[in-house]
Amino acid sequence: MADKGGHPGAPGRAPEAGRPDKVRNVVLVGHSGAGKTTLAEALLAETGTIQRAGRVEEGTTVGDFDEVEVRQQRSVNLAVVPFMAGDVKVNLIDTPGYADFTGDLRAGLRAADAALFVVSAVDGVDGVTRLLWEECAAVGMPRAVVITKIDQQRGDFDEVLATCQDAFGEGVLPCYFPVGEGDRPTALVGLLTQRCFDYSGDGRRECDPDPALLDRIAELRGALIEGIIQESEDESLMERYVGGEEIDVKALIADLETAVARGSFYPVLTTSVPHGDHPGPVIGMRELLEVVTQAFPCPAEHAVPPVTAVKGGPPKAVACDPDGPLVAEVIKTTSDPYVGRISLVRVFSGTLRPDTVVHVSGHGLADRGHEDHDVDERVGALGSPLGKAQRPMASCAAGDICAVAKLTRAETGDTLSDPAAPMLMAPWSMPDPLLPAAIRARSKADEDKLGQALARLVAEDPTLRLENNAETHQLVLWCMGEAHADVLIERLRTRYGVEVERVEPRVPLRETFGGRAEGLGRHVKQSGGHGQYGICQVEVEPLPPGSGLEFVDKIVGGVVPRQFIPSVEKGVRQQMARGVAAGYPLVDLKVTLFDGKAHSVDSSDMAFQAAGALALKDAAAKVPVLLLEPVDEVAVLIADEYVGSVMSDLSARRGRVLGTETVPGGRTLIKAEVPQLEIVRYATDLRSLSQGTGTFSRAFLRYEPLPPQLTDKVAAAERAG
Repeated sequence: MADKGGHPGAPGRAPEAGRPDKVRNVVLVGHSGAGKTTLAEALLAETGTIQRAGRVEEGTTVGDFDEVEVRQQRSVNLAVVPFMAGDVKVNLIDTPGYADFTGDLRAGLRAADAALFVVSAVDGVDGVTRLLWEECAAVGMPRAVVITKIDQQRGDFDEVLATCQDAFGEGVLPCYFPVGEGDRPTALVGLLTQRCFDYSGDGRRECDPDPALLDRIAELRGALIEGIIQESEDESLMERYVGGEEIDVKALIADLETAVARGSFYPVLTTSVPHGDHPGPVIGMRELLEVVTQAFPCPAEHAVPPVTAVKGGPPKAVACDPDGPLVAEVIKTTSDPYVGRISLVRVFSGTLRPDTVVHVSGHGLADRGHEDHDVDERVGALGSPLGKAQRPMASCAAGDICAVAKLTRAETGDTLSDPAAPMLMAPWSMPDPLLPAAIRARSKADEDKLGQALARLVAEDPTLRLENNAETHQLVLWCMGEAHADVLIERLRTRYGVEVERVEPRVPLRETFGGRAEGLGRHVKQSGGHGQYGICQVEVEPLPPGSGLEFVDKIVGGVVPRQFIPSVEKGVRQQMARGVAAGYPLVDLKVTLFDGKAHSVDSSDMAFQAAGALALKDAAAKVPVLLLEPVDEVAVLIADEYVGSVMSDLSARRGRVLGTETVPGGRTLIKAEVPQLEIVRYATDLRSLSQGTGTFSRAFLRYEPLPPQLTDKVAAAERAG
């Protein structure tokens, strides 16, 4: 593409766009370790936003400023790093590459108008990146590919280019290719201009390419031109090109930019950033900036997500207009015990100004601990984030992104709108958290602070679901994976000063009778004063699954007074809730009260409640008590190549595979019934089996008897716990 240069941004000053056509919102997508954060640092340094690029290894990058990120040397949070490239403001959205933090990745896709797929020349394309490419394709999001780490010893440009073309399909073509000595590239050759851009000296120098490269340039250039012409609106170009006519480079560049913005052509660029033992020059930043600012669409060219009134109704037409009605969305919420809550907001319509009242709407995530809410709040200061720093902004117009202070009720995914006409944006797709992490406070002081700290974490993270299980009496964090759970526990400790420890999650089992039995309940205490007297006899037999308790009164002759028969039933129900063998609730029983005795003075409601409970326990001692385990209906979506290993693994988990279904894109949906005891950690295990590409859903189906060989083991573990 043409070299239009750019003016460095002013350090310490918030970049200002002015209008939507001068904004580019670009999300960085790629697997962990591909070099997204390093690339963002290089772009910040190239545009003069920062004086010197930081390094992930040293914990000095702008995007990774969280304590966990610095220590783990990887991104776990979404970060926005704005800069000016010429007169265009670029909001670069750096997202985590690890699958556990896909919530922040989805938020980045929502806030962006184009995606930059970062692919390591060493590691290539993983399965998760392929799925994300398909996800972007489904919504028509414009994309480009950036190949990083070409200066590393195992970095092979040709090999990784072929991998990208195989993974991402047609329209993925290079605009430049690297040249240099050995594994250290020093220049890029532009295929359209047929010029060499040499970075070996101070800055970039344009020169003629090495004559030895002319054949390769001709081959790659021909493929690029044909790809551009196929997407061109000028149907005569192909005939002219085939006829041998030299097509004007400016026309080709214009067609390329149009095709990229339309989401039908995907240029491949190459970068190299100094690191470790490779102190070579920074390569490819100016070429990348040209694509971002000239080829990627502005917010006005990207459709606004569906918007409705808070009370429902048909979708409303909303355009990216600074003078239109206010519609904005909270894409990320962070809480700090000292600073308070900071909301990262993408404005889709209207203009957001400080010290104004907005309507905050949050709907659709009640099952994850986010109660539906509609409140009016006053906006605090607006800022442009740059790492920990917040640079003041006078306003934030449609298409731009800003940080908002003091929105105490706003949570990730909430809509901000005009209080006079409150609106609600359709929520973005968010995966279900399926890994349970049971926790408990280490001390009474920690327990007192735990509730408020967890409420703040839930408000920040829509991929976290908090459950206070009434049956197991455990506090459970439903997470995306082990790394997600570890980060949450670490944040409780470092951010809120709450120490917790993980415990083994308990699966809520059930008990039932293995046969018919009679039981005697005798509760007699007469030791002076008012005594207690209640005797009852019951017959207990199991019922079909799902029947609950059937209580039958067959008392004859008033041996148990009528007013005490409900007391016997109440005692039976209380004992069923406590269990009789391993402490799990008893279910699906028919209990028949057929005899008993009472005392004219000492009988009471409490005495017959106790007698009913004792009668049930006595009957349980005479027959086997079966443990019932919950069984889930599980649907696993997997790439075809992993079907065999996944089905074998499900069978090893005592699962029953019900069938398979072919899904477009080379995937298979496997349906099975699997005991909950066997899939507590399945979210982690499936990721390992499928190289991170498998997903699954689960829903409770029924209770079934636990196999005899496991009954004693589970009961013993429960008693020990």
